[in-house]
Formats: sequence, C-alpha cells, structure tokens
Amino acid sequence: MDESTIGFLPVLIACWMKRGCQKRIATPGQQQWRHLFGAYNWATDEIVYQVAQKRNSETFIAFLDYLVRQHSGMRPLVLILDNGSIHHSFASQAAFAVLEDRLVPMFLPKYCSQLNPIERFWKYLKSSACANKLFPNMEALIVSVEKGLLQQNDKLSTSRFRLLKIFS
Repeated sequence: MDESTIGFLPVLIACWMKRGCQKRIATPGQQQWRHLFGAYNWATDEIVYQVAQKRNSETFIAFLDYLVRQHSGMRPLVLILDNGSIHHSFASQAAFAVLEDRLVPMFLPKYCSQLNPIERFWKYLKSSACANKLFPNMEALIVSVEKGLLQQNDKLSTSRFRLLKIFS
C-alpha cells in the first residue's frame, strides 16, 4: 500500500526525437495536485485505489476504511507500508487500533520504500498515463490515470504491468 502524487504540469521523460528537433510541451499555467492511494492485492493481482484532493491522515484513514470494506476474506488484511508521516500520525495509529481485527500494518525499514512493489507500478503508471503529454485540465489527467488503472486490473489487457513477475 502506498500513495503517489500526480501533478498537472507536464512531466517529460526520455523519448525519441528527430535530431535537431527538441520535443516541446507547453505548460498550461498553475500547478495542481491530486493524490493516489493504492494497494496491490496479491490474491486478485489487482490495484485497489482512490483519488484524493489531499494527502493527509484523514484521506489515508478513509482509504483504510475503503480497503476494509472491499475485503471479504475471513483473515485480516496485511498492509505493507513505508514510513511516511501520515502512516505514523496519532490519527492513523488510532485507526489501526480500531481496525486491528480487520487489518495488520507492517512497516518497511526506514528509507527502503523501494522494497514495496507498488512503487514500481507508480513509476510505470506515471510514464504511461502522464509523461510527455499535455492535458487540457486536471480532470482529463485523472481520466488518463484511471484508464491506466482500469487497464492494470483487466487481466486480458496486453499493457498490464506484471507485479507478480517481480517475485517469480
């Protein structure tokens, strides 16, 4: 489980260009942000996600509640978390205590967030849905991101990022 931030201003990554013709993407103006909360479900090979206006303890707890409501299993959910400040806030710790019979938080060692497989998925999603593109508004950017998330959860899609192959 992890969070990622999407910015409205275009992100440029490596791409092919004709020699002497540098690719240019206009900037539409003021930076805006949206935050993705996501969890990889090992059992279904899917990403469960929510888009939020803010990245804080309140939205993190709302996502925890959403995860618990989505989970139908008898055993508690096991969440692998990095050491982000919102994961250790008093409100989040209280939520973990309230939900202790429904989910178990497990924290990665400090400064080792790259051990969380969803970090690789965020990089893939941003490069395929956001990079080297100019969107007319934030809603169009979010539509592109959600399309990428829906493709990821479509088992027949040829453009899926294979999280299970990382550990196979």
